[in-house]
Amino acid sequence: MTQEILKGILIPFLGTACGAACVFFMKKSINALLQRALTGFAAGVMVAASIWSLLIPAMEQAEAMGKLSFIPAAAGFWLGILFLLLLDHIVPHLHMNSKQAEGPESRLQKTTMLILAVALHNLPEGMAVGMVYAGLLTGGAKITAASAAALAVGIAIQNFPEGAIISMPLKSEGVKKSKAFLYGVLSGVVEPVGAVLTILASEFILPALPYFLSFAAGAMIYVVVEELIPEMSSGEHSNIGTLLFAAGFSVMMILDVALG
Repeated sequence: MTQEILKGILIPFLGTACGAACVFFMKKSINALLQRALTGFAAGVMVAASIWSLLIPAMEQAEAMGKLSFIPAAAGFWLGILFLLLLDHIVPHLHMNSKQAEGPESRLQKTTMLILAVALHNLPEGMAVGMVYAGLLTGGAKITAASAAALAVGIAIQNFPEGAIISMPLKSEGVKKSKAFLYGVLSGVVEPVGAVLTILASEFILPALPYFLSFAAGAMIYVVVEELIPEMSSGEHSNIGTLLFAAGFSVMMILDVALG
């Protein structure tokens, strides 16, 4: 069981690392159209994961509350939204293709703030994986090994373009390939760390697991609406982002239902 959980929490991180490795194989930087497509795909995966892997299980685990089983899901969801809103205001970060940094004023380098921006929305993904594996480990939640693996694989799929979106533009700005790869990898480190910390706290999390599952869902939805949807819809031919959003949503939905 321990090895299975270790593999599960590392799968999303490997997705980021593989995406960052594109810097060694792709000669040109990612064009705007492809970047919108990849961002749309990632957004679709995150929304589907929030619904099928987090919010629905949260309500199922609170079914003893009857018609009020939505309360843990709704409360946790809003806590996740507000938590990411808070981080957005207290952590200096810079989104890709943006000239203006967000958060408090800082003397941090542009590269560092780009990594922090990606790390901010990787955190809820790591927490989400940690939540489902914490539920699986304790055995007291209605979570199967297959459904936990489906979430990990789905997040890894959407992490692949994120790793590339970090490393490729850095290379085009003159950063060495090895450094650009390292920065891409570092942006995903927060995921396994967040997952491990969540699992270590599983003894305390399990009684309130429905709240924590929906908390992760709220944090992920915040990232999608605040960052990914604007990026995938900017510029001309924005319908490619919409189509890939639908594709990402479908892939994650199929994974969760077929494997869960």
